[in-house]
This record gives sequence, structure tokens and C-alpha cells, in this order.
Amino acid sequence: MCSLIDTHAHLDFPELSTDLRHVLQRAREAGVRTIITIGIDIQSSRRAVAIAQAHDRIHAVVGIHPHDAFILDDESLDVLRTLLRRDRVVAVGEAGLDYYRNRQPRPIQQQCLRRQIELACEVKRPMVFHVREAFDDFFEIVTPLRSLLEPSVLHCFSGSWEVAARALDMGFYLSIPGTVTFSKAETLQEVVRRAPMERLLLETDAPYLAPVPYRGKVNEPAYVAHTAAKVAGLRGISLEEVARHTSMNALRVFGIPDGEGGHAEEQP
Repeated sequence: MCSLIDTHAHLDFPELSTDLRHVLQRAREAGVRTIITIGIDIQSSRRAVAIAQAHDRIHAVVGIHPHDAFILDDESLDVLRTLLRRDRVVAVGEAGLDYYRNRQPRPIQQQCLRRQIELACEVKRPMVFHVREAFDDFFEIVTPLRSLLEPSVLHCFSGSWEVAARALDMGFYLSIPGTVTFSKAETLQEVVRRAPMERLLLETDAPYLAPVPYRGKVNEPAYVAHTAAKVAGLRGISLEEVARHTSMNALRVFGIPDGEGGHAEEQP
């Protein structure tokens, strides 16, 4: 069985956390050996860290999502900085810009993103970026800080090949969600065909964006296997090769030891 890594899930969300034991069991059975669970605000970040520290082969990312953006003060940054010192916390995020939903004023989103990038540079951790219909402003913000920032991830990538090429030139990784399995996802499928395998990651964004054949249902880490199979088909390579490349990429970008312990533990 192939060993896969789900680089983006929200295990603290109630759709998953209320039955986490079985969610993790199904992930193991599907060959998912490691899961990155993602915070979206201070409380969610704390929950993500607690889950990571309670289970082997789960790691956490802490940060403020653009939907929850606010004027980050020193106190909030200190909370994130403290969380980043905890074991199994591997990146800052999910942070970014979302001009599709526009749930927070754009200047506040931009300031919140900029301060989190500065924090990531300070603590020498990668970022997990959420960017939706905001790539011009994203590149404007990140470019001056790029030389100080660790190689980072564009989560749930939704841009064109031209945007992907610019991100790749900046050293970023592209994380491919289950939407790549949708029949009308032609732009994303083109990116998957053209991008180097050395820069692709796989994710679920669980509990959202379940791939075919589970589209419209609650997503979970086990389903990343369907995304991997689609990537293999688009590139004309084996599932084993996709699993090997994307897992190595995830270990590299998040600084996770390849020889860490066994599968995620079941907790009472």
C-alpha cells in the first residue's frame, strides 16, 4: 500500500473531532501515514496543537485565516509565537487573502498576513497560505519578505498556470486538493500536468472539498488517496510514484523526520 501525507486538514472541526478515533483509523487503512492539522484562529490553533501532541504522526500549523483576520496585536502574536515553540508545530498558517468571500476588509486581511509572514521569518518556519482571487496583492506583500521566508505552501491552489509558474519561481510548493477530481477543474488539472513533481503536495482540506466519488459529503484524510490517484492519471505515472514524491516534498517543506514513529495512535 502507498504511504500518503494529507498536508491540510482541520481535525479540530466538529465534523471530524467528534469521531476522531475512527477518522484516523480510516486514514491508516487508506495508507495515510501523516496528517497536518491546521489552525484558523487562536482557539483553533490551540486545538490543533493539542491534537498533534496527543497523536503520533499528526503535526500542527497555527495562525489566523483571512476570514478571521483582525489587527494582530503583540499579545496575539505572542500566543502564536508560544504555540510555535511546542513540539510537532511545523508552520504558520493558514494565513492569506480571500477576496472571493471578502469576510474581512481587505486592508485588515493584508495587515494580518504581513505580520504573520514576519513572524514566520522570525521563527524560521514555513507558511501555509490561503489565497483566493487575490494573487496580485499576495505577491506584492510576500515578495519583499521572500528572501527571509522558508520555502512555503500555497494551500488548495486555485490559480492559473501563469500564477503557478510565478509561485514556483519564488520557491513555493503547490498543494493539490480534491477539487482536481472534478470534471470541470480544467485549470487545476493543467497545473498538475505541468508543475514539477518536486513541488506538488496533496491535501484534503477536510471536512471540505471531498473528491469524487464523495463530492458533496464530509471530507476526511482517507480520501486524499482519490486525489493522489487523479494526479497519477493526469501525469501518466504510477500511484506509487505520486505517493513517493508528494510525501518526500511534505517531509521536506515541513521539516518532519522521515523516521518518526508509527501510525497515528488511537486515543481513548
